[in-house]
Amino acid sequence: MTHEPRLPFLAGLPLAVAAGLLMPVQGRINGALGVALADGIAAAVVSFTTGLVLMFAVSLALPRGRAGLRAILPAVRERKFPPYYVLAGCIGGFFVFAQSFTVGLLGVALFTVASVTGQTLSGLLVDRMGIGPAGKRSITGIRVIGSILTVAAVAWAVSPRFSGAGPGAAELVVPVLLPVLAGFLMSFQQAMNGTAAVHYGTPIAATLMNFVAGAVMLWAAWLVKTAVAGPGNPLPGEWWYYLGGPMGCVFIGVGALLVRSLGVLVTGLGMIAGQLLGSLGLDLAFPAPGTVVALPTVLGTLLTLAAIVLASLPWPKGALGRRRREPTGR
Repeated sequence: MTHEPRLPFLAGLPLAVAAGLLMPVQGRINGALGVALADGIAAAVVSFTTGLVLMFAVSLALPRGRAGLRAILPAVRERKFPPYYVLAGCIGGFFVFAQSFTVGLLGVALFTVASVTGQTLSGLLVDRMGIGPAGKRSITGIRVIGSILTVAAVAWAVSPRFSGAGPGAAELVVPVLLPVLAGFLMSFQQAMNGTAAVHYGTPIAATLMNFVAGAVMLWAAWLVKTAVAGPGNPLPGEWWYYLGGPMGCVFIGVGALLVRSLGVLVTGLGMIAGQLLGSLGLDLAFPAPGTVVALPTVLGTLLTLAAIVLASLPWPKGALGRRRREPTGR
């Protein structure tokens, strides 16, 4: 079995940020596709299906991809990791479903804060449990402070998008719990994909299995929705509507690769930083109707980057604890 080499921090964190840059672009494309189809679930089905087709092609075309395909069944059969890890893609499908179900009610800003809160909390938990391939990582004061600052920075960055109109706080409690849960599960998905990638020998196979599971789940949901409410509009002809799936392949594949080197928390925080930077860049270069880039958005994005650097310092590995214990050992 071949393992992907571990990446140094200075290479891995920028790669996580770069992958996160694709998320807002993918969201903009899938959102536009959902409008064109008049069906958010159908848009998610198209995104996952195009990603699945691409990953099958990549797996068959590349020698490492073919080796990963051959390793999938033996790894699952020999229980090199819990068999339910192959269903990690269902978490991605659930996240897309939560997005399509709640964004219209909550708005993008509240959805982002809720999902980032869940993902940041679970990143600490998953690292502490050692579920990912990087093993156990302690919950230190620096990591907690960095995580809290990240959530606060994201809330600040998206605060200009909050609207005073809409449902009351009591009516939003249940809808908010859905993106919190979806975000909370995302760290588990990254850990499961990363562990599977180690035993497959490549993140290509882990990404493929992610899209298989997610596509099956979303197709089932769409068939039920179609049986109840009927189909939406036919597929649009413009080619760019179908780029969301390939972007998801890059995001999931990079995440599966990086969790072994950076751990789940830092990988997730790096992608969150990329998401905010990408959103800011989109709003500046290709603003959606009614978009205004305010000072809190810029400052909150910069604070997010600072929080991630803080959470990624060597202290979580025990350096601080060792320095405090040294005097008593002399």
